[in-house]
Amino acid sequence: MLQRNMQTAGNRTQATVAMGFVTGMLAGLQRRKIDPQALLASSGIDIADTARRIPVASYAKLYNLLNRELDDEGFGLFAQPMRVGSFEFLCRGCLSAPTLAEALQRACRFLHVVLPDLAVSVRRSHGHAELVISETRKLSDNPDDPGRIFAFEWLLRLLHGLSCWLAGRGLALDSVIFPYRKPAHFADYALIFTEDSRFAPTVPGGTGTLVAAFNANLLELPIRRDEAALNSFLDGAPGKITTLYRRDREMVTRVRDLLRAALPETLSLDDIAGQLYLSPRTVHRRLEEEGSSFRSIKDALRRDMALARLAKTRDPIARVAADLGYADTSAFYRAFVEWTGMAPAHYRRQWEARQH
Repeated sequence: MLQRNMQTAGNRTQATVAMGFVTGMLAGLQRRKIDPQALLASSGIDIADTARRIPVASYAKLYNLLNRELDDEGFGLFAQPMRVGSFEFLCRGCLSAPTLAEALQRACRFLHVVLPDLAVSVRRSHGHAELVISETRKLSDNPDDPGRIFAFEWLLRLLHGLSCWLAGRGLALDSVIFPYRKPAHFADYALIFTEDSRFAPTVPGGTGTLVAAFNANLLELPIRRDEAALNSFLDGAPGKITTLYRRDREMVTRVRDLLRAALPETLSLDDIAGQLYLSPRTVHRRLEEEGSSFRSIKDALRRDMALARLAKTRDPIARVAADLGYADTSAFYRAFVEWTGMAPAHYRRQWEARQH
C-alpha cells in the first residue's frame, strides 16, 4: 500500500515534486561514487520508494545541502564546478538592469563564464521570444541520462524563476521543447513549465538544445527589485527558487496532491471540495480556468504512478493496480493500454530492455 505523504496546514496542501527530480539531482554524486544517504537522511527523503513524491521543503533542503557538500551549484554534473555563491552573483549582476531583456543578456554572459557546458541565449522573432539552452559538449553519452535531463530542467527553472522575481510577476512560457524523450515525471512539467511541453530526442552522438518560447513583450518589463528585496530572496536560495510551481496552476497541484495522498482510496470531486473547504462547483471552475479537469488530473496521476512503479519496481501488476485504486485489475489493464498502447507486462519488459 502506498504511504500517505501529504501534509496540510489549515486548508492548504503542501506542494510536492516527483522523485524523478531527486534522482536527477543525485546523478552527479553517483558519477563520483559518493554515497548520498547522509544527505538524504538530513533532508528526510527516502529514495527507495520510487513512486513517492517529495515535499517541496525537503527537496529544497537536499538541493542546498548538496550544493554545499560539493561546493558546486551545478551538482557535479558539469566539467567544471559552479562554485557556491554563483547564484547570488548572478542575481546581483541582473539587479541593476533596466529591463528583463538586459537582465537576461547579463545572465547569458555570466553563465558563459561559470557554466561553459551549456550555452544560454535569447532571440526574438515576430512578436515571440525564445530562451535557448544548448549543450556545447555532450553532457552524457546517454541522451536520456537522468543527470542530463535534470541539467536542462534545473537551468530553465532557475532562469525562469529568477526572471519572474526580477519582473515582480509570473511570466508564462508558451511552449518548451526539451531535447530528450518524455521522462517518467513529465506530468509535472505542466505545473512547473507549461502545458505545451514537448520532447524531441537528441540524435545519438549529437548535442541537444532546449527552446522555451514566450511573448517578446515580456522582455521590455522593467526590473522591479532592489537590494533589500534581494536579501530576502536569497534566504533559502537557490534551492527555494527551483521548486516553486506556477501560481496559475495552484488548484491543479492541490487536487493532484490530495488524490495522491488518499490512494488507494479514490476520492470524488465532492470529497476534494470538502477537504479544500470549497464547493464542488468552485473547484470545477478553478480547474477549468487553469486548463484542466478533475478527471484528467486523476487519470494523469494514475498513469504517472503506474509508469514509475512498473519501471522501477518488481511489484506484481495486480498489486500496482490495487495501490492505484483499481478494484478490478482488468480495468487497470484497459486504462494502461489507452495510456501507452501496450499491456503493462509488455511495457515493463520494454523498459527493462532499454536499460541493458
